Formats: sequence, C-alpha cells, structure tokens
Amino acid sequence: MRKKWWAVAAVPVVTVVAAGLVWFKPWALWVDETVNEALPSVTATATPSSRAPSVAPSAVPTTAPAGPTTVARGTFTSHEHATTGTVKLIRLPDGSHVVRLEDLDTSSGPDLRVWLTDAPVKEGRAGWHVFDDGTYVSLGKLKGNKGDQNYAVPADADLAGLTSVTVWCDRFDVSFGAAELA
Repeated sequence: MRKKWWAVAAVPVVTVVAAGLVWFKPWALWVDETVNEALPSVTATATPSSRAPSVAPSAVPTTAPAGPTTVARGTFTSHEHATTGTVKLIRLPDGSHVVRLEDLDTSSGPDLRVWLTDAPVKEGRAGWHVFDDGTYVSLGKLKGNKGDQNYAVPADADLAGLTSVTVWCDRFDVSFGAAELA
C-alpha cells in the first residue's frame, strides 16, 4: 500500500519539477553566446546613364554619403544580472538608425529582448521593473549575451521620446541591465 502512495505522489512532483525546468531554463544561465557583428554600413550605388550630364562636371556634387554617425551613447547599469558594455544609437547614411551594443557582457537567460524605452535608468532594484511601465520598442531577441551586436530601429519609432536601452527578460518582466542614452 505504501509503494502505491509514493507512486501516486511522485507523478505530480515530477510534473511540477519538469514544468519548472522548462519555464525557468536554469541551464541558460551557464551557456554563453558570443556575437561579433561589424557596424552596418550603407553604400550608395551609382546608376549608369547613357546620356551626357546636363550640367558641367564641375557643378555635379561629388560628396560621398557620410559614414555612420553616433547620435547618442550610454553605459550599461546592472540590474537583475551583472551587465557591462556600451550602447550607441547610430544613424546610418541612408537615414535609418541602429542600436549597437558593444562589449556586452551579461548573463544568458530565457526570452531576452533588446528594448528602446522612455524609462529613466535607475540603479539597483529600483530599476529592475520600470521599463515596461511606459513606451518601449522591442528591437528583437538578444542575439547573444556577449559581444558586439546591431539592432535595427523601426523607421516609425519616435526617437525623441526614447531615451534608454534595456536588455529585458520578457518571461519574468525584469531588466538584466540598462543604459541611459545621452
């Protein structure tokens, strides 16, 4: 009789433990993913023309498109997990923007995202949960917990109101780390 009781009790315990492992993914804290992306660039391509120019060659503008320009930058502040590195908001020659994470070093975790937000960066536990309180733009899943990576900013994002970047754990609604853009 006692063996049947243990068998019946073991089933829900095993189910709860398995569900907890799937939900929390504790092994993700020990798995590092390093990404080293180059800074994106946009190159202008000339379209060949069979016609002669209608203006003198000296009057044709010869300025090449400017390279990527850093619009704002910041340094990560650790929140739920130790997070270091820098963030840059970069305008590309075509007018588009990317958020670039450089020398990022944080913990891996489940469902990590990169968000551009309007929230102020607060140190310590006070800053853990503020980023989903206001406006934010999800730039996508974190590509890796270490290295240099680029995230395209949607063209319709209002950059004037978005002043910080966070590595956000969407599963547990907590910031791993964030940087104020200045």
